[in-house]
Amino acid sequence: MPDPAAHDAIARDAAETESVLARPVVRPDATAAYGEHPDQVIDFYAPRGNQERVPLVVVLHGGAWRAPYDRWHLTPFADFLARRGFAVANVEYRRGPGSPEDGGDPVAGRWPETFDDVAAALDALPALAAAALPQADVRRTVVTGHSAGGHLALWAAARHVLPEGSPWRLPQPPPLRGVVALAPIADLARAVELAVCGGAVLQLLGGEAEFKQRRESADPAALLPTGIATAVVQGRKDLTVPYEVSEAFVEAAGLAGELVGLTLLEDVGHFPLVDPSADACAVVAEEIAQLAW
Repeated sequence: MPDPAAHDAIARDAAETESVLARPVVRPDATAAYGEHPDQVIDFYAPRGNQERVPLVVVLHGGAWRAPYDRWHLTPFADFLARRGFAVANVEYRRGPGSPEDGGDPVAGRWPETFDDVAAALDALPALAAAALPQADVRRTVVTGHSAGGHLALWAAARHVLPEGSPWRLPQPPPLRGVVALAPIADLARAVELAVCGGAVLQLLGGEAEFKQRRESADPAALLPTGIATAVVQGRKDLTVPYEVSEAFVEAAGLAGELVGLTLLEDVGHFPLVDPSADACAVVAEEIAQLAW
């Protein structure tokens, strides 16, 4: 006998996904390259109706680090934040090769290129933002990301605690006001246990053997404490990245002596966090504002 509750949850998840992915793309006010690859670009959105210096929000999109999911599906969210008075930088980065049109499932992520790009984009951002968005106050920068982008946002805020010798390690904490991770794949080991996104985590790091070797350089839950103000926003009804992944990260942070704020939203799935038409998106904007201002 089919489970009506499970059927309803799947139907709601599909409707929430469609609500985001079907939205028209919002074109940026400016675009700048931080490298030579076509995916090494950042789109900038100026704060609407505000000519004063305002905080800069860096947005990292999700999509399981897979090629078919690029920054464009997050442009309505970037525009939503710009309408809230923020300067916004929407970052693209290299993802895994392949697409459904190639006759198979696309691969999640590239090692090390995905991490190379996020590090390079964040390093180049202050100068690029100063040129593209004179209103952006890069001294008040908050990084946010959704799903796989939430993982990358947390990782970007932890580069100063990467293992010695890592090419991405910073000598000191990045100049961030904080990070707001939205339904993040924040604890890679727990995500592997739950087979999040069809095994995307193992693909990202290159396989099971490579996961054991590379996790300490890629897993936000293994890069604690950071000393960077961190908030996680998560829906309890998320079928894509279960809330247990966020809870595992928050627990790891507590064991490391760091307090991470966790906002669990009842009756909310994966995509309402970045859907301007959803109440959950307003909650996200408030979390960002609390750190940025």
